Amino acid sequence: MSSLIGTYECKVDTKGRLMLPSGLKKQLLPILQNGFVLKRAVFQPCLELYPMAEWELLMQRMNKLNRFKKKNNDFIRRFTAGVKIIEVDATGRLLIPKDLVAFADISKEIVVSSAINIVEIWDKDKYEQAIDDATGDFADLAEEVMGQDDDDYGIS
Repeated sequence: MSSLIGTYECKVDTKGRLMLPSGLKKQLLPILQNGFVLKRAVFQPCLELYPMAEWELLMQRMNKLNRFKKKNNDFIRRFTAGVKIIEVDATGRLLIPKDLVAFADISKEIVVSSAINIVEIWDKDKYEQAIDDATGDFADLAEEVMGQDDDDYGIS
């Protein structure tokens, strides 16, 4: 799967149903029938929506961890806590389970944001706060993560 693109402001109804934004739905169309996995994010108070193929690749990697090492076993348990298989219905909606709504403190207004090969689902206020919090450090972070030498890009 190629990378997903876009950030969308949406609404969730009182039952926790989210209508996938049309721009995102078009990108996901080839894989909609395979379903998704929805889970708690590790570093942020948001949810992560994995296309099933991406989830399976991640699980292959995690399956190589030695479960007889306590830290590995603890990590697997916490990483998979609250994991749910999600399907998109015929109208393009997905249901966010109540425990995951509570984890991400999702209210009516949300942000659905692409994160390369997965989708993050945020409460709108928490998303704006996370973006604002990261603004001051972003230049330093960008340089540290992406600021490789010119030689790495074939430039002399």
